[in-house]
Amino acid sequence: MNDTDKAAADLARTAEAIRAGDRVDLGRAITLVESAKPEDQVRAQELLEVLLPFTGKAIRIGISGVPGAGKSTLIDQLGVNLLAEGHKVAVLAVDPTSSRTGGSILGDKTRMSRLAAEPHAFIRPSPAGASLGGVTKTTRETIAVAEAAGFDIVLVETVGVGQSEIAVSDMVDVFVVIAIPGAGDELQGIKRGLLELADIIAVNKADDDNIERAHRAATEYRTALHILAAGHAGWSPVVLTLSARDNRGLDALWDKIEERHASLRDSGVLAERRADQATSWMREIFEQRLLAAFKGGRRAARHYQELEDKVRAGELTPAAAAEELGRLVGLKEPE
Repeated sequence: MNDTDKAAADLARTAEAIRAGDRVDLGRAITLVESAKPEDQVRAQELLEVLLPFTGKAIRIGISGVPGAGKSTLIDQLGVNLLAEGHKVAVLAVDPTSSRTGGSILGDKTRMSRLAAEPHAFIRPSPAGASLGGVTKTTRETIAVAEAAGFDIVLVETVGVGQSEIAVSDMVDVFVVIAIPGAGDELQGIKRGLLELADIIAVNKADDDNIERAHRAATEYRTALHILAAGHAGWSPVVLTLSARDNRGLDALWDKIEERHASLRDSGVLAERRADQATSWMREIFEQRLLAAFKGGRRAARHYQELEDKVRAGELTPAAAAEELGRLVGLKEPE
């Protein structure tokens, strides 16, 4: 058997193991997908092509919210509840990366201790790095691999530190924002843009002395959403209160997620949305590779670094630098 046949056989074996639920091969596949090495990227794309027919059957849910909102606690409890109903749950938890050290917390398996111990659950913490939107550059691929492994529910927990959340909303079916009561003016702690992306707003920590404040916060969100919805035909997000700590209100949350997903599926919007997401994924990959190829050339890399230094020093505007880079590769002005 030559090297090409051996590589093909190894690829087929890995794909079959992933479909059979082998957690070791699943973890290795995601590590391969996350790798920045060119040879690993080639192998990852070959694997994804083999797995592609077995993807797309899961409910994809994005979960965001300000730090301290209790996202991990909620996911842990919701995941345990869903496992009890016979589901297989994958959690892609993106950790914030330190801008100084490059290190990430990667503590989600500790914060989701019960879910991490379950055989039908899979938690994958990944550093966000410099990517925007609180998701990694390879989150889409990781979702696909998890779906091929038979997980019918994929939860994507985002960093939730004020970056644009458009990225995660562009790769999930239902987007849930976790809010908390009693943090001053609740509406100041969450951006309008995030509200407009939300399918469901869940006010967490509605327990003990917080119950009244949680209901008051929920009322404020409903009022704000009613005003925002005036310019959005067919957009009617749900607001509810719950306590992840006490496992109260999570059944209602899941009912609303299923209801939203079924509505999208039955109307044909889900298929259309996923098709749009796939083409967006293609453009994103192309842009990343185009930049990587550009910076990979010795002359281009030198010019890129020189222009970046000038922008950093305030000697050149970002637009002027981008235009000069465009001229370097022969880009023409749009007519």
